[in-house]
Amino acid sequence: MSDIAILGAGAWGIALAIQAVRAGNHVVLWARSGADSIAETRGSPRLPGFVLPEQVRVTGDIGLLSGMAIAAVPTQALRSVSAALTNVRELVICAKGIETGTLRLPLEIAAETQPKTIAAVLTGPNFAHEIASGQPAAAVVASLDQPLREAVMARLATPAFRLYGSDDPIGAQLGGAAKNVIAIAAGAVTGAGLGENARAALITRGLAELARLTVALGGRAETVMGLSGLGDLLLTCTGPASRNFSLGLALGRGARLAEILAARQAVTEGVTTAPALVARAQDVDMPICEAVAAFLAGRTTLHDAIAALLARPRRDE
Repeated sequence: MSDIAILGAGAWGIALAIQAVRAGNHVVLWARSGADSIAETRGSPRLPGFVLPEQVRVTGDIGLLSGMAIAAVPTQALRSVSAALTNVRELVICAKGIETGTLRLPLEIAAETQPKTIAAVLTGPNFAHEIASGQPAAAVVASLDQPLREAVMARLATPAFRLYGSDDPIGAQLGGAAKNVIAIAAGAVTGAGLGENARAALITRGLAELARLTVALGGRAETVMGLSGLGDLLLTCTGPASRNFSLGLALGRGARLAEILAARQAVTEGVTTAPALVARAQDVDMPICEAVAAFLAGRTTLHDAIAALLARPRRDE
């Protein structure tokens, strides 16, 4: 068996540790906190009902990690975590978002913190509990480095977990970031009882926004129609297990943002990504994402945001 390191013991980190063992690896799982408890109980409340295999060693010492590492940490924590790595040669990032302040995508953060490390992103329409269960799924490994793409696919793929390579990391990363923002809008529309027609229209027009942004920032439009774009968007905008969709759902039903976030342990990436995505987009037309950012910041109400979107000038699709 090969060794593989996983950064982060949240739901996705636990699921990836289980999957990595299933694919034939020994795993070192790094936990920022609670490593001793996870090691003793062989599980985490972040992903209840799943037991870590014996091939997983849990540690709180990030200096022990080496070789290939998979970063399953939130985007806003990626800089500090990746900067602490000392012996990692290959870094695979699962974070989906844009860093606030710097407006950096995950691979751009890695390039600054680990300039000598080759990196990729692992992304796609995946819920952690389904990956941990071994249910059929597909994902994308995106990197400009083909040997790394092939190495990640060889190390993680199993018959039920199909991995595809992509040489468009910009498009793959933007898909992962934008889908969380659009999912908040989809949840809000559903929570407000505006119907399935409205949600379908919103998802479709959100996809058009993602395509415009991807091309403007140097990615390819066809990437948007793949697993990292359309696939992830559909799952996040329709699956009840989606943290971003469920947050929007609660907002649409009248709950307050601060109260929703205070009741959650897991990070809801779309909340911090929305304003960063709009700022990174600059002159790209992103009306849905702009509306979500304004709504989350309290600059508009859901009713007014929807009214403004519907009142936009008529034009060809």
